[in-house]
Amino acid sequence: MAVDTPVRPPRTTRPGLLHRVSGWAMRHAVLALALWVVALAAVTVASTLIGDRYKNDTSLPGTDSQRVTDIFRAHQPQGDTASVQIVVRADGGLDADKSRVASMLAAVRGLPHVASVADPFTAPGSLSTDRRTAYSTVALDVALADMPIDDVRAIIHKAQDFARPGLQVEVGGDLARTAAESSGGASEGVGILAALVILVFLFGSLLAATLPLLTAVFAVGSTLGLLVLASHLFTVPEYTAPVMMLVGLGVGIDYALLIFSRYRHELLKDGTDRASASTVALDTAGRSVMFAGCTVVIALLGLLALGLGALQGVALGVTLTVLTTMLAAVTLLPALLTLFGKRIERSVRKHAAKSRRTPGDGWRKLAAMVQRRPLIPLVLGVVALIALSLPALNMRLGFADAGTDAPTKTSRKAYDLLAEGFGPGFNGPLVVVSQGDQAAAQELGKTLGADPDIAAVTPPQVLPDGKIATVLAFPKSAPQDAATSDLVQRLRDDTLPKLEAQTKATYLVGGSTAAADDFAGAVSKRLPIFVLVVVGLSALLLMAVFRSILIPLKAAALNLLSIGASLGAITLVFQQGWFGAQAGPIEAFVPVMIFAIVFGLSMDYEVFLVSRIHEEWRRTNDARAAVREGLATTGTVITAAAAIMIVVFGAFLLSPDRMLKQFGLGLATAVLIDALLIRCVIVPAVMRLFGDRAWWLPRGLNRILPRIKLEDHS
Repeated sequence: MAVDTPVRPPRTTRPGLLHRVSGWAMRHAVLALALWVVALAAVTVASTLIGDRYKNDTSLPGTDSQRVTDIFRAHQPQGDTASVQIVVRADGGLDADKSRVASMLAAVRGLPHVASVADPFTAPGSLSTDRRTAYSTVALDVALADMPIDDVRAIIHKAQDFARPGLQVEVGGDLARTAAESSGGASEGVGILAALVILVFLFGSLLAATLPLLTAVFAVGSTLGLLVLASHLFTVPEYTAPVMMLVGLGVGIDYALLIFSRYRHELLKDGTDRASASTVALDTAGRSVMFAGCTVVIALLGLLALGLGALQGVALGVTLTVLTTMLAAVTLLPALLTLFGKRIERSVRKHAAKSRRTPGDGWRKLAAMVQRRPLIPLVLGVVALIALSLPALNMRLGFADAGTDAPTKTSRKAYDLLAEGFGPGFNGPLVVVSQGDQAAAQELGKTLGADPDIAAVTPPQVLPDGKIATVLAFPKSAPQDAATSDLVQRLRDDTLPKLEAQTKATYLVGGSTAAADDFAGAVSKRLPIFVLVVVGLSALLLMAVFRSILIPLKAAALNLLSIGASLGAITLVFQQGWFGAQAGPIEAFVPVMIFAIVFGLSMDYEVFLVSRIHEEWRRTNDARAAVREGLATTGTVITAAAAIMIVVFGAFLLSPDRMLKQFGLGLATAVLIDALLIRCVIVPAVMRLFGDRAWWLPRGLNRILPRIKLEDHS
């Protein structure tokens, strides 16, 4: 494709770092583009050759569940190997299909990485009392992280080859859940296609619409390769990549769109050439993007204050994504604007000439209407946000298991068969460890067996040293039920402490349900520190930029309300089962991740809108007019950017992964509320009530705070 001759931007009298970087990209547009192409190709090839080493770290030092895990590791020096469960059910009883089941198990025993296959007819507790349901534990010779997914699928397919009418064969376990999950590539594709359609309608040009998308794709693609390489140096959970792509696509398009929109706005001014338009766009919208990106980074790094290993890897991965998108927005996008500037200018002017409306006229009318009676939209908007936030107060955190999988997955079918044949608590037994003599272990078994909320217990299994024994307790309720969490809490707070006083032994409750409760408790305990760090640092940055006390306070309060509303929506859909969703607990790390990401993303629109209001206020010294003009010049861009982020995030509702669905709904809801209700209604109302006081800052703070300028051009 032929490109335009690069136009050198004019020299600036104040060459800051941003101007030097973007100016270099504009002067050496071909080289800048070539460097991005080489970087993307290099990290893609390197990551493909080396491969990833993703590892889910759910360790929580100091908790009972972690101490149980550590005890088992100490007494299993050979290492902990993985396993899957083959569940069979015969409507007429399994005795008639005994030979067929035996043939199936023999076939599975010959597959790669299969160490042993238990006989469900002889293994204790593997056959239901009605002899219709049984399970076989298939022990593997490798750890969970080292088992090839293709070999897991081979086990599933081989086992299900022996199914027939009246004999159902399903495979359960974490590996079976992972093997049945799709890559989710359709979600990203749908989001990108929808974003392209919105951009074409906004700019009236396929070329102009492609530039923000191209910038985002380069940034996300490069970061994905870097993330694979980083997984060899840091603990990066396997779900980091899809979360990174979700955030990266939304943020990357958003940042590029904000800069490109200002560039387009400047082009339509009389006497402004392409180079000057690029310079103004980067010195205004570019600075806003960099500042907004920094607030996202601060919010994500605030996750480090939680001290949870599972979240630190995600925080670092998404932070790397945001930094890369910021770099692409101020280097790759200016280069593309230089290379294709002439064609873009023609399409921009042609599209503007066809438009019959004055740019921003509708937004001026909206702002004027809000300003006439600001209290009414302000009160109604805040009440609506509070009402939508209320369900989040009853949010129950946990970890997804096969019980929340799609009903069509074999892991979910195996889960349901076990629950039907052995009881709902069979899928999530509590692992209770006794540290004492054998008499203490026997007393533990008797005490648990007498508990009204426990369906059955296994005899104590004493480890070789004779000092450690384990008992499996099967609750009467399912692992995801609140009653199971209540049981864990009661055992730890009441039942076992009383038993410890009698036997002088130590008892610990572990297992998946207990680990989920421990993780949720750790998050809840450290959440105030996290919120304080993120909100405090972001408020200080806003104070330094806008030289105001009220602007940061307003931004913090409204951002918290939008986050609460998004968490309320997640609770209604995924916990209470609205709109046909599978009811269950919310993934324990989703709320804090959404808080960090949404709080940072909210600053995009806050900075973009308020900086334009501030720019107009400095020029006219008219607070009301500044609000109207600020909304008029940013309203279309904010709604378009929000629409793009909503379709990108919302597309992840198509993903089979429950966690990604929760992320997609939470982020899409927050952006929708933030862009339409908060930025376009509540903020103009609040700014009208503030008046000139919005820009007041005490003299003492004015001297102490550093000066950060977002506008170098009026």
